[in-house]
Amino acid sequence: MVQTQIAIDEASFFLAQGQDLPELRSRIEQAVQAGGRFVSFVVVGNREVSALFTPNSRVALSAETVEYDARDTGDADDPYGGFFDA
Repeated sequence: MVQTQIAIDEASFFLAQGQDLPELRSRIEQAVQAGGRFVSFVVVGNREVSALFTPNSRVALSAETVEYDARDTGDADDPYGGFFDA
């Protein structure tokens, strides 16, 4: 499967499967044009993250092929992971 990583300034996150990348890019661009806004997205582990994007934010998206993980559904209502997830 293809896994996409978003790097925002010093932080980086692997996006969950099913994220609409063109739509996410559009929401980030709109936030920057508005002078700054929080944008939410779902990361691996089915956890929702909200990040503040401003005109000073540095953002990069990259993609790589990784092994399939059936848990990575992008469903934020069904998170997995944590300290005890093996």
